[in-house]
Amino acid sequence: MKTVVIGGGAAGMMAAVTAARYGSDVTLLERNEKLGKKIYITGKGRCNVTNNCDIDVFLKNIVSNPKFMMSALHTFSPADLMGFLESGGLALKTERGNRVFPASDKASDVTKVFEKLLRKYNVEVVFNCVATSFEAENGVITGVVTNLGKYTADRFVLCSGGVSYPSTGSDGLGLKLAGALGHKIIEPKAALSALVADTPPSLAGLSLKNVRASVTENGRVLCGEFGEMLFTHRGVSGPIILTLSSKIAGRDFSKLRLSVDLKPALGEKELDARVLRDFSAVSNKCFSNSLDNLLPHSLISVILEKSGIAPDTKVHQITSAQRKGLVGLLKNLTFNLISAEDISAAVVTKGGVDVKQINPSTMRSKLLSNLYFAGEMIDVDALTGGFNLQCAFSTGFLAGKSCAQDNQ
Repeated sequence: MKTVVIGGGAAGMMAAVTAARYGSDVTLLERNEKLGKKIYITGKGRCNVTNNCDIDVFLKNIVSNPKFMMSALHTFSPADLMGFLESGGLALKTERGNRVFPASDKASDVTKVFEKLLRKYNVEVVFNCVATSFEAENGVITGVVTNLGKYTADRFVLCSGGVSYPSTGSDGLGLKLAGALGHKIIEPKAALSALVADTPPSLAGLSLKNVRASVTENGRVLCGEFGEMLFTHRGVSGPIILTLSSKIAGRDFSKLRLSVDLKPALGEKELDARVLRDFSAVSNKCFSNSLDNLLPHSLISVILEKSGIAPDTKVHQITSAQRKGLVGLLKNLTFNLISAEDISAAVVTKGGVDVKQINPSTMRSKLLSNLYFAGEMIDVDALTGGFNLQCAFSTGFLAGKSCAQDNQ
Protein backbone atom coordinates (compact mmCIF):
# COMPACT_ATOMS: atom_id res chain seq x y z
CA MET A 1 0.00 0.00 0.00
CA LYS A 2 1.52 3.31 -1.12
CA THR A 3 0.54 6.60 0.55
CA VAL A 4 1.49 10.16 -0.37
CA VAL A 5 1.07 12.83 2.32
CA ILE A 6 1.01 16.43 1.12
CA GLY A 7 2.16 18.86 3.81
CA GLY A 8 4.81 18.36 6.48
CA GLY A 9 3.28 20.27 9.37
CA ALA A 10 1.90 18.80 12.58
CA ALA A 11 -0.92 16.91 10.85
CA GLY A 12 1.21 15.76 7.93
CA MET A 13 4.09 14.46 10.02
CA MET A 14 1.68 12.58 12.26
CA ALA A 15 -0.20 11.16 9.27
CA ALA A 16 3.03 10.02 7.61
CA VAL A 17 4.46 8.40 10.74
CA THR A 18 1.17 6.68 11.57
CA ALA A 19 0.53 5.36 8.06
CA ALA A 20 4.07 3.98 7.98
CA ARG A 21 3.71 2.39 11.44
CA TYR A 22 0.60 0.60 10.21
CA GLY A 23 2.41 -0.80 7.21
CA SER A 24 2.03 1.69 4.38
CA ASP A 25 4.90 2.77 2.12
CA VAL A 26 4.85 6.56 2.67
CA THR A 27 6.18 9.57 0.82
CA LEU A 28 5.82 12.97 2.51
CA LEU A 29 5.85 16.03 0.26
CA GLU A 30 6.84 19.31 1.97
CA ARG A 31 6.97 22.62 0.16
CA ASN A 32 9.48 24.17 2.58
CA GLU A 33 13.12 23.35 3.18
CA LYS A 34 12.30 21.80 6.56
CA LEU A 35 9.43 20.11 8.37
CA GLY A 36 7.09 21.59 10.97
CA LYS A 37 7.74 25.21 10.12
CA LYS A 38 4.61 26.48 11.86
CA ILE A 39 5.38 24.37 14.94
CA TYR A 40 8.49 26.49 15.49
CA ILE A 41 6.40 29.63 16.12
CA THR A 42 3.59 28.13 18.20
CA GLY A 43 3.42 28.98 21.88
CA LYS A 44 5.89 31.83 21.32
CA GLY A 45 8.47 29.34 20.22
CA ARG A 46 7.79 26.91 23.08
CA CYS A 47 5.06 24.88 21.31
CA ASN A 48 1.94 24.29 23.39
CA VAL A 49 1.47 20.75 22.06
CA THR A 50 -1.85 19.92 23.73
CA ASN A 51 -4.12 20.52 26.68
CA ASN A 52 -4.04 17.90 29.45
CA CYS A 53 -7.80 17.69 29.96
CA ASP A 54 -10.48 15.09 29.37
CA ILE A 55 -12.27 14.95 26.04
CA ASP A 56 -15.54 16.49 27.27
CA VAL A 57 -13.65 19.58 28.42
CA PHE A 58 -11.62 19.57 25.22
CA LEU A 59 -14.71 19.57 23.01
CA LYS A 60 -16.03 22.66 24.82
CA ASN A 61 -12.94 24.51 23.64
CA ILE A 62 -13.55 23.74 19.97
CA VAL A 63 -15.38 26.67 18.38
CA SER A 64 -16.26 25.23 14.96
CA ASN A 65 -17.67 21.72 14.49
CA PRO A 66 -16.74 20.06 17.80
CA LYS A 67 -18.93 17.00 17.09
CA PHE A 68 -16.88 16.28 13.98
CA MET A 69 -13.79 15.93 16.18
CA MET A 70 -15.22 13.38 18.62
CA SER A 71 -14.02 10.29 16.78
CA ALA A 72 -10.53 11.68 16.12
CA LEU A 73 -10.08 12.71 19.75
CA HIS A 74 -11.30 9.39 21.08
CA THR A 75 -8.95 7.61 18.66
CA PHE A 76 -5.96 9.80 19.58
CA SER A 77 -6.54 11.80 22.75
CA PRO A 78 -4.36 14.38 24.53
CA ALA A 79 -3.15 11.59 26.80
CA ASP A 80 -2.28 9.50 23.72
CA LEU A 81 -0.31 12.39 22.22
CA MET A 82 1.59 12.97 25.45
CA GLY A 83 2.47 9.27 25.62
CA PHE A 84 3.48 9.30 21.95
CA LEU A 85 5.86 12.25 22.42
CA GLU A 86 7.29 10.94 25.68
CA SER A 87 7.94 7.51 24.16
CA GLY A 88 9.79 9.39 21.41
CA GLY A 89 12.12 10.84 24.02
CA LEU A 90 10.46 14.22 24.60
CA ALA A 91 10.00 15.22 28.26
CA LEU A 92 6.82 17.26 28.82
CA LYS A 93 5.49 19.61 31.48
CA THR A 94 2.00 20.90 32.26
CA GLU A 95 1.51 24.57 33.09
CA ARG A 96 -1.37 26.86 34.03
CA GLY A 97 -4.63 26.02 32.29
CA ASN A 98 -3.43 22.44 31.64
CA ARG A 99 -1.22 23.68 28.81
CA VAL A 100 1.41 21.10 27.88
CA PHE A 101 4.88 22.13 26.67
CA PRO A 102 8.21 20.43 26.04
CA ALA A 103 10.18 20.51 29.30
CA SER A 104 12.97 22.13 27.29
CA ASP A 105 10.71 25.01 26.18
CA LYS A 106 11.97 24.37 22.64
CA ALA A 107 9.42 23.89 19.87
CA SER A 108 12.16 22.38 17.71
CA ASP A 109 12.31 19.40 20.06
CA VAL A 110 8.77 18.44 19.02
CA THR A 111 9.74 18.35 15.36
CA LYS A 112 12.87 16.33 16.20
CA VAL A 113 10.68 13.54 17.61
CA PHE A 114 8.85 13.29 14.30
CA GLU A 115 12.00 13.51 12.22
CA LYS A 116 13.43 10.57 14.18
CA LEU A 117 10.25 8.53 13.69
CA LEU A 118 10.04 9.35 9.99
CA ARG A 119 13.54 7.94 9.59
CA LYS A 120 12.70 4.92 11.75
CA TYR A 121 9.71 4.00 9.57
CA ASN A 122 11.53 4.73 6.29
CA VAL A 123 9.26 7.57 5.20
CA GLU A 124 10.64 9.29 2.10
CA VAL A 125 10.57 13.06 2.71
CA VAL A 126 10.74 15.32 -0.35
CA PHE A 127 11.50 18.99 0.39
CA ASN A 128 10.77 22.08 -1.73
CA CYS A 129 7.95 20.12 -3.35
CA VAL A 130 4.81 22.10 -4.20
CA ALA A 131 1.64 20.25 -5.17
CA THR A 132 -0.08 22.07 -8.03
CA SER A 133 -2.94 19.75 -9.00
CA PHE A 134 -4.46 16.30 -8.61
CA GLU A 135 -5.32 13.85 -11.34
CA ALA A 136 -8.50 11.86 -10.75
CA GLU A 137 -10.64 9.32 -12.63
CA ASN A 138 -14.01 7.89 -11.62
CA GLY A 139 -13.87 9.28 -8.09
CA VAL A 140 -10.32 8.07 -7.45
CA ILE A 141 -7.14 10.15 -7.21
CA THR A 142 -4.51 8.72 -9.57
CA GLY A 143 -1.70 11.15 -8.90
CA VAL A 144 -0.58 14.51 -7.56
CA VAL A 145 1.30 16.85 -9.89
CA THR A 146 4.11 18.88 -8.30
CA ASN A 147 6.92 21.16 -9.38
CA LEU A 148 9.17 18.11 -9.10
CA GLY A 149 7.00 15.81 -11.16
CA LYS A 150 4.01 13.53 -10.60
CA TYR A 151 3.63 11.21 -7.61
CA THR A 152 1.30 8.23 -7.77
CA ALA A 153 -0.05 6.21 -4.84
CA ASP A 154 -2.97 4.16 -3.57
CA ARG A 155 -3.94 6.73 -0.93
CA PHE A 156 -3.39 10.48 -0.56
CA VAL A 157 -3.56 12.66 2.55
CA LEU A 158 -3.97 16.40 1.98
CA CYS A 159 -2.93 18.44 5.01
CA SER A 160 -1.28 21.59 3.73
CA GLY A 161 -2.78 24.00 6.26
CA GLY A 162 -5.10 27.00 6.14
CA VAL A 163 -4.18 30.56 5.21
CA SER A 164 -2.71 31.97 8.42
CA TYR A 165 1.05 32.61 8.55
CA PRO A 166 1.56 31.99 4.81
CA SER A 167 5.34 32.27 5.28
CA THR A 168 5.19 28.83 6.91
CA GLY A 169 3.61 27.37 3.78
CA SER A 170 -0.04 27.75 4.78
CA ASP A 171 -0.99 29.99 1.88
CA GLY A 172 -4.34 28.40 0.98
CA LEU A 173 -3.07 26.37 -1.97
CA GLY A 174 -4.31 23.14 -0.41
CA LEU A 175 -7.80 24.59 -0.09
CA LYS A 176 -7.72 25.50 -3.79
CA LEU A 177 -6.68 21.94 -4.65
CA ALA A 178 -9.52 20.54 -2.55
CA GLY A 179 -11.95 22.97 -4.14
CA ALA A 180 -10.82 22.00 -7.63
CA LEU A 181 -11.72 18.40 -6.77
CA GLY A 182 -15.27 19.49 -5.98
CA HIS A 183 -15.13 19.99 -2.23
CA LYS A 184 -17.03 22.86 -0.67
CA ILE A 185 -14.67 25.33 0.97
CA ILE A 186 -16.05 27.35 3.88
CA GLU A 187 -14.63 30.84 3.40
CA PRO A 188 -11.48 31.22 5.51
CA LYS A 189 -11.65 33.79 8.31
CA ALA A 190 -9.13 34.95 10.88
CA ALA A 191 -9.44 33.12 14.21
CA LEU A 192 -7.44 33.77 17.36
CA SER A 193 -6.43 37.14 15.96
CA ALA A 194 -5.94 40.67 17.16
CA LEU A 195 -8.87 43.03 16.53
CA VAL A 196 -8.80 46.40 14.81
CA ALA A 197 -10.69 49.04 16.83
CA ASP A 198 -10.95 52.81 17.24
CA THR A 199 -8.75 52.77 20.34
CA PRO A 200 -6.67 55.92 20.98
CA PRO A 201 -3.05 55.64 19.76
CA SER A 202 -1.91 56.75 23.22
CA LEU A 203 -2.98 53.37 24.63
CA ALA A 204 -0.67 51.34 22.35
CA GLY A 205 1.49 49.06 24.46
CA LEU A 206 -0.74 49.18 27.54
CA SER A 207 -1.37 45.76 29.06
CA LEU A 208 -4.33 45.24 31.38
CA LYS A 209 -4.67 42.27 33.72
CA ASN A 210 -7.76 40.97 35.51
CA VAL A 211 -10.21 42.83 33.29
CA ARG A 212 -13.34 41.59 31.55
CA ALA A 213 -13.78 42.28 27.85
CA SER A 214 -17.11 41.68 26.13
CA VAL A 215 -18.33 42.04 22.57
CA THR A 216 -21.80 43.48 22.05
CA GLU A 217 -23.95 43.51 18.93
CA ASN A 218 -26.57 46.24 18.86
CA GLY A 219 -26.28 46.42 22.65
CA ARG A 220 -26.63 42.66 23.25
CA VAL A 221 -23.67 40.85 24.79
CA LEU A 222 -22.42 38.10 22.46
CA CYS A 223 -19.50 36.84 24.52
CA GLY A 224 -17.13 37.88 27.26
CA GLU A 225 -13.78 36.80 28.70
CA PHE A 226 -11.85 37.57 31.90
CA GLY A 227 -8.08 37.91 31.96
CA GLU A 228 -5.35 39.85 30.19
CA MET A 229 -5.52 42.10 27.14
CA LEU A 230 -3.19 44.43 25.30
CA PHE A 231 -3.74 47.65 23.37
CA THR A 232 -1.93 47.82 20.02
CA HIS A 233 -1.34 50.62 17.55
CA ARG A 234 -4.37 49.36 15.59
CA GLY A 235 -6.67 48.08 18.32
CA VAL A 236 -6.51 45.28 20.86
CA SER A 237 -4.84 41.91 21.33
CA GLY A 238 -3.85 39.58 24.17
CA PRO A 239 -5.26 36.25 25.40
CA ILE A 240 -8.87 37.25 26.04
CA ILE A 241 -9.08 39.22 22.79
CA LEU A 242 -7.83 36.24 20.77
CA THR A 243 -10.56 34.10 22.32
CA LEU A 244 -13.23 36.71 21.59
CA SER A 245 -12.02 37.01 17.99
CA SER A 246 -12.73 33.32 17.36
CA LYS A 247 -16.21 33.62 18.82
CA ILE A 248 -17.15 36.56 16.58
CA ALA A 249 -15.38 35.51 13.38
CA GLY A 250 -17.61 36.04 10.38
CA ARG A 251 -19.94 38.55 12.02
CA ASP A 252 -20.73 42.02 10.67
CA PHE A 253 -18.19 44.17 12.52
CA SER A 254 -20.11 47.37 11.81
CA LYS A 255 -22.57 46.25 14.49
CA LEU A 256 -19.97 45.19 17.06
CA ARG A 257 -18.50 47.06 20.02
CA LEU A 258 -15.89 46.08 22.55
CA SER A 259 -16.74 46.77 26.20
CA VAL A 260 -14.00 46.62 28.85
CA ASP A 261 -14.83 46.35 32.53
CA LEU A 262 -11.70 47.74 34.17
CA LYS A 263 -12.80 46.68 37.67
CA PRO A 264 -14.75 43.43 37.26
CA ALA A 265 -14.19 42.38 40.88
CA LEU A 266 -16.29 45.33 42.09
CA GLY A 267 -19.97 45.96 41.56
CA GLU A 268 -21.03 49.50 40.67
CA LYS A 269 -21.93 50.34 44.29
CA GLU A 270 -18.63 48.97 45.56
CA LEU A 271 -16.67 50.80 42.89
CA ASP A 272 -18.55 54.02 43.63
CA ALA A 273 -17.57 53.68 47.30
CA ARG A 274 -13.94 53.09 46.24
CA VAL A 275 -13.94 56.19 44.02
CA LEU A 276 -15.55 58.21 46.79
CA ARG A 277 -12.77 57.15 49.19
CA ASP A 278 -10.11 58.09 46.66
CA PHE A 279 -11.76 61.43 46.01
CA SER A 280 -12.03 62.24 49.71
CA ALA A 281 -8.23 61.91 50.02
CA VAL A 282 -7.58 64.38 47.19
CA SER A 283 -10.62 66.62 47.44
CA ASN A 284 -8.72 69.83 46.66
CA LYS A 285 -6.89 68.45 43.64
CA CYS A 286 -8.03 68.80 40.05
CA PHE A 287 -9.93 65.86 38.59
CA SER A 288 -7.02 65.25 36.18
CA ASN A 289 -4.77 64.47 39.16
CA SER A 290 -7.18 62.27 41.10
CA LEU A 291 -7.07 58.92 39.32
CA ASP A 292 -3.47 57.79 39.85
CA ASN A 293 -4.42 55.13 42.42
CA LEU A 294 -7.23 53.81 40.26
CA LEU A 295 -5.85 53.55 36.73
CA PRO A 296 -2.63 53.09 34.73
CA HIS A 297 -1.17 56.44 33.72
CA SER A 298 -1.76 56.07 29.95
CA LEU A 299 -5.43 55.26 30.53
CA ILE A 300 -6.16 58.33 32.62
CA SER A 301 -6.27 60.80 29.71
CA VAL A 302 -8.73 58.55 27.86
CA ILE A 303 -11.01 58.30 30.88
CA LEU A 304 -10.77 62.06 31.42
CA GLU A 305 -11.90 62.71 27.87
CA LYS A 306 -14.71 60.16 27.84
CA SER A 307 -16.02 61.17 31.28
CA GLY A 308 -17.14 64.59 30.13
CA ILE A 309 -15.82 66.10 33.37
CA ALA A 310 -13.52 69.10 32.82
CA PRO A 311 -9.97 68.09 33.81
CA ASP A 312 -9.46 71.22 35.94
CA THR A 313 -12.62 70.60 37.98
CA LYS A 314 -11.79 70.38 41.68
CA VAL A 315 -12.57 66.92 43.01
CA HIS A 316 -14.87 68.27 45.73
CA GLN A 317 -16.91 70.00 42.99
CA ILE A 318 -17.66 66.75 41.13
CA THR A 319 -21.34 65.95 41.51
CA SER A 320 -22.78 62.61 42.52
CA ALA A 321 -24.18 62.18 39.01
CA GLN A 322 -20.78 62.87 37.46
CA ARG A 323 -19.12 60.43 39.81
CA LYS A 324 -21.63 57.72 38.99
CA GLY A 325 -21.08 58.43 35.30
CA LEU A 326 -17.36 57.91 35.88
CA VAL A 327 -18.07 54.59 37.63
CA GLY A 328 -20.21 53.52 34.68
CA LEU A 329 -17.34 54.38 32.34
CA LEU A 330 -14.87 52.31 34.37
CA LYS A 331 -17.27 49.38 34.20
CA ASN A 332 -18.06 49.85 30.52
CA LEU A 333 -15.23 51.44 28.54
CA THR A 334 -16.34 50.93 24.94
CA PHE A 335 -14.70 51.05 21.54
CA ASN A 336 -16.01 50.40 18.04
CA LEU A 337 -14.67 47.23 16.46
CA ILE A 338 -13.63 47.61 12.84
CA SER A 339 -12.38 44.18 11.77
CA ALA A 340 -10.16 41.28 12.67
CA GLU A 341 -6.51 41.76 11.85
CA ASP A 342 -5.41 40.37 8.50
CA ILE A 343 -5.84 36.61 8.34
CA SER A 344 -2.16 36.20 7.47
CA ALA A 345 -1.36 37.19 11.06
CA ALA A 346 -4.07 35.07 12.69
CA VAL A 347 -3.03 32.16 14.88
CA VAL A 348 -5.38 29.77 13.07
CA THR A 349 -7.78 29.71 10.15
CA LYS A 350 -11.52 29.44 10.67
CA GLY A 351 -13.08 27.76 7.66
CA GLY A 352 -11.73 25.29 5.14
CA VAL A 353 -12.99 22.00 3.74
CA ASP A 354 -16.61 21.48 4.75
CA VAL A 355 -16.76 18.73 7.41
CA LYS A 356 -19.99 17.43 5.83
CA GLN A 357 -17.83 16.12 2.99
CA ILE A 358 -15.38 14.28 5.27
CA ASN A 359 -16.06 11.01 7.12
CA PRO A 360 -15.29 11.86 10.77
CA SER A 361 -14.44 8.23 11.57
CA THR A 362 -11.67 8.01 8.95
CA MET A 363 -10.98 11.55 7.67
CA ARG A 364 -11.69 10.20 4.20
CA SER A 365 -13.29 12.42 1.58
CA LYS A 366 -16.87 11.54 0.77
CA LEU A 367 -16.22 12.61 -2.83
CA LEU A 368 -13.03 10.68 -3.62
CA SER A 369 -12.48 7.21 -2.23
CA ASN A 370 -8.73 7.44 -1.66
CA LEU A 371 -8.32 11.04 -0.47
CA TYR A 372 -8.04 11.95 3.22
CA PHE A 373 -7.81 15.30 4.99
CA ALA A 374 -6.11 16.37 8.21
CA GLY A 375 -5.15 19.49 10.12
CA GLU A 376 -6.02 23.13 9.77
CA MET A 377 -7.42 22.88 6.27
CA ILE A 378 -10.50 21.18 7.74
CA ASP A 379 -13.22 23.58 8.98
CA VAL A 380 -12.36 23.08 12.66
CA ASP A 381 -10.85 25.70 14.96
CA ALA A 382 -10.47 25.93 18.70
CA LEU A 383 -9.44 28.30 21.46
CA THR A 384 -5.90 28.86 22.73
CA GLY A 385 -4.30 26.37 25.09
CA GLY A 386 -3.01 23.57 22.86
CA PHE A 387 -6.39 22.64 21.43
CA ASN A 388 -5.69 23.49 17.79
CA LEU A 389 -2.42 21.59 17.66
CA GLN A 390 -4.05 18.56 19.27
CA CYS A 391 -6.78 18.70 16.60
CA ALA A 392 -4.05 18.63 13.95
CA PHE A 393 -2.31 15.66 15.57
CA SER A 394 -5.57 13.77 16.15
CA THR A 395 -6.87 14.19 12.59
CA GLY A 396 -3.40 13.39 11.26
CA PHE A 397 -3.24 10.19 13.29
CA LEU A 398 -6.73 9.11 12.21
CA ALA A 399 -6.05 9.89 8.54
CA GLY A 400 -2.74 8.03 8.63
CA LYS A 401 -4.19 4.99 10.34
CA SER A 402 -7.17 4.94 7.98
CA CYS A 403 -4.88 5.13 4.95
CA ALA A 404 -3.14 1.96 6.02
CA GLN A 405 -6.17 0.06 7.32
CA ASP A 406 -9.27 1.42 5.55
CA ASN A 407 -10.69 -1.39 3.40
CA GLN A 408 -13.22 0.96 1.78
